[in-house]
Amino acid sequence: MSDPEFELLDELYFVQSYHYVKESLGWEDQLILETLNSLYRKGLIKCLDTPDEERFDEVDVMEEGKNLFFLATKKGLMAHNAL
Repeated sequence: MSDPEFELLDELYFVQSYHYVKESLGWEDQLILETLNSLYRKGLIKCLDTPDEERFDEVDVMEEGKNLFFLATKKGLMAHNAL
């Protein structure tokens, strides 16, 4: 897990919006989207349309990420805590 992935995953123990992540970390959009996409592809986070509505289809994080919410998966929490 890269340092950006670890830092971003640290913010996703609870459902958070893209805008919260951006404000919290202060990163550029490209870095946030690439890191979210990487975590999503590894199964370490899940994407949601609203805080209570999980997406079960294939999500294009690079295109839709700014409008989504994110949450660490069990696999993601275990990977984060193992480091």
